[in-house]
This record gives sequence, C-alpha cells and structure tokens, in this order.
Amino acid sequence: MNISQASKAAALPVKTVRYYADVGLVAAQGRSDAGYRTYSDTEIRKLIFVRRAREFGFSIEECRELLGLYQKDDRTSADVKQIATKRLNEIKQKQRELQSLHDDLSNLVSACRGDNRPDCPIIDYLA
Repeated sequence: MNISQASKAAALPVKTVRYYADVGLVAAQGRSDAGYRTYSDTEIRKLIFVRRAREFGFSIEECRELLGLYQKDDRTSADVKQIATKRLNEIKQKQRELQSLHDDLSNLVSACRGDNRPDCPIIDYLA
C-alpha cells in the first residue's frame, strides 16, 4: 500500500510516517515503479507499535529499542520491562514536578485578592 493508505491504517499523519522512515525507525518495504514508498502489513504493524509507544511518551531511541525487541524472537520480557520501568519512573517524576507547580500556583492564586488594587502576590513572586 502507498504511504497515504499506510498512514490511515496506522492512524498517523503522512508526515510522521515519512519522518519515521527518514530516521530509520520504520522503513518502507520498497518503492513503486513511480518511486512512491510502499508499505506491507508488517510495516503497518510496526507503525502502529511506534504510535502506541509514542503515546506513552517513549522517545524515538526508546521506540527503536522496543521495536528491536518486538522483532526479536529471543527477547526477554525483562529487557522490555526495564525500558518501560524507566519511562514509568520519568512519568512519576514529572507528576511530582507538576504537583509542586500546581501547589505553588494554587497558593499564589489563593493569596491574590483579584481586585482593583495593584498589589499582587503572583506578580511579586514572578518579579
């Protein structure tokens, strides 16, 4: 199938499919006589795999590692779990950072009167 059909099947923009091919993540199966990229069901499954991995926030390099493991019959789940655990820990850290930001901003918003006076603890903090 052509790149347009492949992008629809994988629920990805054509530009993203091209990018994944350009960075060597999921290469097209080949080229048509007219020079268009062609994709088989195998590449479509890989594109879907990468899309799902990216939805979890895995980097391109992590996707490359996961895709490599996906394609290996002798992979161990421990290898996969190690990559996923690292990402999960990154998400937990980001949650803590966001919670801290939330708490700080919530306190500043609560402290601000929000009236017609010029004094504002939010501006004071930012300054």
